[in-house]
Amino acid sequence: MAKKAPFPYVRTFFAWFFALLIFFPLFWLGITAFKTEGQAIAGHLIFSPTLDSFVEVQARSDYLHYAKNSLITSVVSTVLGLLIAAPAAYSMAFFRTKKTRDILMWMLSTKMMPAVGALMPIYVLAQTTGMLDSLPALIIVFTLSNLPIMVWMLYSAFKEVPNDILEAVRLDGATVWDEFRHAILPLTMGGIASTGLLCLVLAWNEAFWSLTLTSAGAGTLAALIAQYSSPEGLFWAKLSAASLLAIAPIIVFGWFSQKQLVQGLTFGAVK
Repeated sequence: MAKKAPFPYVRTFFAWFFALLIFFPLFWLGITAFKTEGQAIAGHLIFSPTLDSFVEVQARSDYLHYAKNSLITSVVSTVLGLLIAAPAAYSMAFFRTKKTRDILMWMLSTKMMPAVGALMPIYVLAQTTGMLDSLPALIIVFTLSNLPIMVWMLYSAFKEVPNDILEAVRLDGATVWDEFRHAILPLTMGGIASTGLLCLVLAWNEAFWSLTLTSAGAGTLAALIAQYSSPEGLFWAKLSAASLLAIAPIIVFGWFSQKQLVQGLTFGAVK
């Protein structure tokens, strides 16, 4: 007979407590977006909802322009990253060398460096090539910054493919391309999709490079949010409205794709 888990109510209480603690900032952001500036500063919980902040955000800034830039940079950088990461992960998963592990660790270590450490050379390169405030500059930077994560996740997904299947394909005389296209891709499509979804979210939420390399022309939704911070102070209601408009699409997207995201994050955890 299976033993009952100790203190089930205590564990449930703490689970709900931390879930609500994490959700509270999003809740507060949501209600602040429907307040006036006076109500937002006062922190009133009981108020008459208004859409004035959303109307002013759209009137002051072209929301669709910034949303289009975010969509283009996120989708293109994700697709480009997958095209580069998939062959790299395939070669390291099935054609290992003595240096494969070192290469993977080196790629992962690049994510530990603060982004500001690479700011000067990247900014100078963008300025020299005339790519400041351009979508191609953001796409390149987003692709390179997410590439280590893509390679690691795809490497874990490819390692899950049974060797027996690969041996059977190779005995049939399949080329490397045939093996990758007809055996690896169908079996790891879930891992590839989850990798793409995760990196799409990371690119959409990227703020540092968006604020550093762009202005109004190629600015993403992060630049839209930053407009409501000024030397006079923060416009809390408008800032909340702009933030809600920026995160709403990716929250909805993440909600419907949460199963694939969790699957991608746990590849290789259970053998």
